[in-house]
Amino acid sequence: MSYKITDDCIMCGTCKEECPAEAINEGDPKYVIDPDKCTDCGTCAEVCPVEACVSE
Repeated sequence: MSYKITDDCIMCGTCKEECPAEAINEGDPKYVIDPDKCTDCGTCAEVCPVEACVSE
């Protein structure tokens, strides 16, 4: 199971910088997580200031 980024994303980039699997990329209008690269570690959810990263 991977994580996803909700519409609450404020495009701050914190999740992308902290993702050890490099699974997060800038999208429009929010960042997106590649489910094939996501290792379900939860780092993105831990660092997101608006709780936009959630487990699917």
